[in-house]
Amino acid sequence: MTTLEPHATDGRERSRAYWALADCWNVTRRSLTHYQRQPLAIIWQLGFPIISVLLYGYVFGSAMKVPGGGDYREFLMPGMFATTMTMGFMSTAMAVVTDAGKGVIDRFRSMPMAPSAVATGRGVADLVVACAELAILAATALAIGWRAGGSPLEAVAAFALLLLLRFSLIWVGVWLGLVVPNAESAGGLYAIAFPVTMISSALVAPSLMPGWLGALAAWNPVSSTVTAARQLFGNPVASGGTWVEEHALLMALVWPLVVTLVFLPLAVRRFQRLSR
Repeated sequence: MTTLEPHATDGRERSRAYWALADCWNVTRRSLTHYQRQPLAIIWQLGFPIISVLLYGYVFGSAMKVPGGGDYREFLMPGMFATTMTMGFMSTAMAVVTDAGKGVIDRFRSMPMAPSAVATGRGVADLVVACAELAILAATALAIGWRAGGSPLEAVAAFALLLLLRFSLIWVGVWLGLVVPNAESAGGLYAIAFPVTMISSALVAPSLMPGWLGALAAWNPVSSTVTAARQLFGNPVASGGTWVEEHALLMALVWPLVVTLVFLPLAVRRFQRLSR
């Protein structure tokens, strides 16, 4: 009996892991099916980054300067990649709060499913959409003349860092979607998302900003990913010489891991504590 007990325990653990993955996949499939049945939503979500590239690249591009020289569009595109990944957490929050308002979350809680499935399933679905956003945005960038000067492996690493940033912010979106009371309140979160993306090195080098604002922009997690991506893509970097900018590749890994370690448990715990 004692020799069989560990095997029985291992079987139960495997069973929990299997059902956690199965429930995650079911939630992921449900989320992606919604995009399939609401084409206008996905067209807007994928089309807005293209409009942003054309707006900043052509309307404002001629007036923008890159410290140290270099083409502004080359400087801009990694920033636009990161901005799109960052703003994506708003779509996550809106989707979660909409489900909560319609009672879908309560129905999930009443079912014998893994508590983590709502958060992880939403995360996987959003990561799939993020890959599509990056692919479309990269095609647009190539069409307007942007090129990655680094090696193909470095370009893949840069895109991986951008997806890592999006992955970490998914959990922020899930948690916010479970915290805010309704979709109208979730719309107000743009007041948070907009400064996070603007006060960074995505569009303008921090060295061109006032001292205190430049320091804030340099330490923005978005800036670390942007600077690291520029380095890997071989695009103009325009670093201000601060420690965080000189170690952008390291911080582009550290910041998303910290955000994930904080907000993923918060999202799962919030889901578990919702009233029935």
